Amino acid sequence: MKEIHIAQVIQAKRKERRLTQDDIAEYIGVSKASVSKWETGQSYPDITFLPALAAFFNISIDELMGYRPQMSREEIRDLYRRLAENFASKPFDEVYGECRNIIRKYYSCFPLLLQMGSLLVNHSMFAGSVNQTQEVLEEARALAIRVRTESDDSELIKQAENMEAVCLLSLGRPEEVLAALDMSDMLVMPREILLATAYQMVGRAKDAKAVCQVGIYQYMLVLVNLLSTYQALCADERSAFEETGRRVAALEDAFGLRELHPAILLSYYLSAAQAYMTFGDTGGAYEYLGKYTELALSVDWPLKLHGDAYFHLLDDWLENTLILGRDMPRDERTVSKSLVEAVAANPVFAALAGETRFQGILERLTGKIRQED
Repeated sequence: MKEIHIAQVIQAKRKERRLTQDDIAEYIGVSKASVSKWETGQSYPDITFLPALAAFFNISIDELMGYRPQMSREEIRDLYRRLAENFASKPFDEVYGECRNIIRKYYSCFPLLLQMGSLLVNHSMFAGSVNQTQEVLEEARALAIRVRTESDDSELIKQAENMEAVCLLSLGRPEEVLAALDMSDMLVMPREILLATAYQMVGRAKDAKAVCQVGIYQYMLVLVNLLSTYQALCADERSAFEETGRRVAALEDAFGLRELHPAILLSYYLSAAQAYMTFGDTGGAYEYLGKYTELALSVDWPLKLHGDAYFHLLDDWLENTLILGRDMPRDERTVSKSLVEAVAANPVFAALAGETRFQGILERLTGKIRQED
């Protein structure tokens, strides 16, 4: 991250042009001692001198000050990793305060704001109270709104719209989501097919395959999430519920999801277990809680997004396109705690709390946290 480095810029530009401090002093109308103090950082030039200094060196005032209100992809990624680790190991208020300071400092860096919003959403449940959790979600929503209304990047705007909807749902305000999102906007126009065809026509076969792999991978994940959501909605229709489960299992086998993307399966297993509880089918709930536990304990943490033998061109795209690269939005310790809380603090499973089998599941998951700590 960049600070104001006017002292270094003045000195570097002066030496680059083989000028003396007297030369600058005479041009601006100050003493040589003043210029010396500027270069050593003992003082800053008066604000009224900045246009003349910038003109003297033929640079912008931003360049003169050495200030860049934007962060690179690598800087955003490193910052996110550090803050995610801090949320897992330091007091929430301390890290939250640091996040807010960074947001104020880089308020015009929209890719950063979007990632900071994602960071806050993914760690809001660790705030000290319900009220503070809502405050954090509101702040994340405000960041999404700023990106949506101020950015001219269409992809960032789409991501901001989605993040705002996630915040509103988490805040218990679905009506606002319905008002903002319209089914008429849901027409899917897969650009991947057009891109792949164009790449093929210009002789770039590898790029054409890579585009197809990226598209298949993303739509496959979307399909699993849609099926999971649909299955939960079919609690009043057991046959549709069971058939949806079979189709998810088919996708799991077809794409090797346990190795390719275990996080999405963990989410699905938990959702399915909750749905079985609505049927009063504790056997089904235990079946999926068992799958959830076995997968959580077998995964090689920390999770990284990655391809496989089929998606062999995916890794470069993940690393070079996504802001966080192949990293997941939460660090290992945070995920470990969430895996337990998602079961232990879930009111849907309250009826199982006194059962030995349920306690055994919690003990196995809790044992993972102890190992991580």
